[in-house]
Amino acid sequence: MKTDFDILVIGGGMVGACLAALLGDDRHLGGLRIALLEANPPALPPSDRDVDLRVSAVSRASERILDAVGAWSKIPPRHLSAYSEMVVWDATGRPQGPGSIHFSASATSEPDLGHIVENRRLQWAIYESAALRNRVTVLRAELAQLELDTECAAATLVDGRRITAALIVGADGADSASRKLAGIETRGWSYDQRAFVTHVGTEHPHQRTAWQRFLSQGPIAFLPLADGRSSIVWSTTPEHAQHLVGCPPETLATELEQALGGALGKITASGPRGQFPLRLIHARAYCKPRFVLVGDAAHAVHPLAGQGVNLGFLDCAALVETLSAELAAGGTADSLAELRVLRCYERWRKSENALALGLIDGLNRLFSNASPLLTWARRFGLSTVDRSAFAKRFLMGRAMGTAGDTPQLVRQAR
Repeated sequence: MKTDFDILVIGGGMVGACLAALLGDDRHLGGLRIALLEANPPALPPSDRDVDLRVSAVSRASERILDAVGAWSKIPPRHLSAYSEMVVWDATGRPQGPGSIHFSASATSEPDLGHIVENRRLQWAIYESAALRNRVTVLRAELAQLELDTECAAATLVDGRRITAALIVGADGADSASRKLAGIETRGWSYDQRAFVTHVGTEHPHQRTAWQRFLSQGPIAFLPLADGRSSIVWSTTPEHAQHLVGCPPETLATELEQALGGALGKITASGPRGQFPLRLIHARAYCKPRFVLVGDAAHAVHPLAGQGVNLGFLDCAALVETLSAELAAGGTADSLAELRVLRCYERWRKSENALALGLIDGLNRLFSNASPLLTWARRFGLSTVDRSAFAKRFLMGRAMGTAGDTPQLVRQAR
């Protein structure tokens, strides 16, 4: 059956846009008719000096994926903050002391552990990539209905248009409308936590280091920004998060200093603030005939390890590699939507994502607990891992996205 497009990606956030760009850039898939459905495509950030409130810790694997479509080079250097060290410690310990772990890029073959990047600048850079601009049709509308038939898939938009495609990809976030309309159920739960976010100045330089301390209510992270400030992500109770959003700057600064144990000295809090709910979601299936999920639409995780968007970018690279292999083997645009193809991707990424979700959830539960016995166990465990070069290399490889069953795009030296 003749369709409007071969592949329709629903959701044009960072992950959905990255997928569309990768599809357009692939030597086998780039000739297909590809569309990206997004009601609110990004606008050019208003000022080169302005720093957005929401940031992501972009891993080495994600950097390679973004570089492959020409998006990485479009992020202004002043908005790219590389970090080469990471210090993690328990509430009862201290940085660089018992009950802490110190990760360093010097123990790897990489120049750094990753970059802190503003979400909106990263999204804009992907939209500015040649692969997306030249080979992808962007449709500005919202999804209303979804039909998955044997002959084709169809998305009905709120403006009444009906768009047909051989394959539809759901990349529309944790509250994915496409996933719900496709009838795919999820398992998971909401945490009794919200993430409080802001940017602050600190008395002592951040030293290109990500600082994270585990408190009984949840972890607090100070992430280094290129302008010398730190981006805060504090997972805490909903009541406390609301208090932090509305309290005077002096009160906020005092609480942040205490939460980090004074590791960066006095704090100046004058920027905007926000909060958002935390939850774990994992789709029971990643695909149906003519439909497949990527990113937060398939899995949403706690932000303590900064892996959310990175897992999504790995999904994108794995799906493109799977679809490209099908075409290279003599398949057609229509055969890309068959379960035998989509389940290859599902088996690959579902197992990798389940491992990440389980590890991150376990860490949050282990550390968000004031039990004296668990406190001792945490301090002992952190100190033991810190003394093990093998354990630290394993954890850094996972955090950078270069360990495990990675897509070819990540394994390629660039």
